[in-house]
Amino acid sequence: MTMTRPLATVGNVNVDFILGPLAPWPKPGSEVLCARDELRVGGAAGNVAQAWRGMGRPFQIAANAGSDKFGDWLCEEFGPLAARWPRTTGSTTVSVGLIHPNDERTFLTTAGHLPALDWPQVDAMLDWEALRGGIVMLCGSFLTDALCSDYEALFAKARRFGISVALDTGWPPEGWSDAVLARVRDWIAQSDIVLFNEAEATSFTGLADPLEAATALSSLQPEAGIAVVKIGPKGAIARAGDTTHRAAAPAVRVRDTIGAGDVFNAAFLVALADGRAVGEALGSAVGCASRAISTEPRQYLLQEAPEVQA
Repeated sequence: MTMTRPLATVGNVNVDFILGPLAPWPKPGSEVLCARDELRVGGAAGNVAQAWRGMGRPFQIAANAGSDKFGDWLCEEFGPLAARWPRTTGSTTVSVGLIHPNDERTFLTTAGHLPALDWPQVDAMLDWEALRGGIVMLCGSFLTDALCSDYEALFAKARRFGISVALDTGWPPEGWSDAVLARVRDWIAQSDIVLFNEAEATSFTGLADPLEAATALSSLQPEAGIAVVKIGPKGAIARAGDTTHRAAAPAVRVRDTIGAGDVFNAAFLVALADGRAVGEALGSAVGCASRAISTEPRQYLLQEAPEVQA
């Protein structure tokens, strides 16, 4: 019997407050009524964790929270998983997600507690022996300033325990400057799995074609690395060595796309942890993300086909 590999996520967990739909952008000084509002766990690491919970998968999580009421709420939402989270003095990071009628969204985010999460805290939170041979999902690199400045120590410890590192940096707030590009190249060179969306991959590589971007990302990775480019309603592409894998996305009636890429990441890593091949894992992740964005409340298991667009 094949044993599944253990999983962990490290990085940004924050509060998401969703409002919408909103179009056009309101005039300053005016008031707009929104049909929908929702307070929920957010951040890339938070979304991955929520997806794994929805799939019924055990996992570890290393994150932090502020010392305010929002921080209390986040810790309550995660229960025992948050027992070792450090509480940073000050406010919790909050993202206000504004949903637009075309399914696009705009985020307004405070810095909050995330920059204070550091390597000594993460090192102490994770049970490395229990994670031996597993996969760690590293998220929110540009929001966790103290931690990403010490990524080298994290990569080194993961190597000592035979742990694969999966990387999803997110979009750098300052843009893809030469300094940012150099840092990300160094991270990719130590990442067994890279999971970028199309905008991130093409901006980082300077290549407009997602397949060319995936190939360029793969060339920077260690041997046997996997580079994935998520291309939204078109599905996803992966490069593993010299092999290209593609998975098309089903047409679905979209209800909420926020965190879709993080759900994809969670499902892709679950499939790899279960010993499934890259192509099969890619299809599973596309299917899971499609189901998540087309169900309310969200469903993560592929027991039924996603709701198809009429």
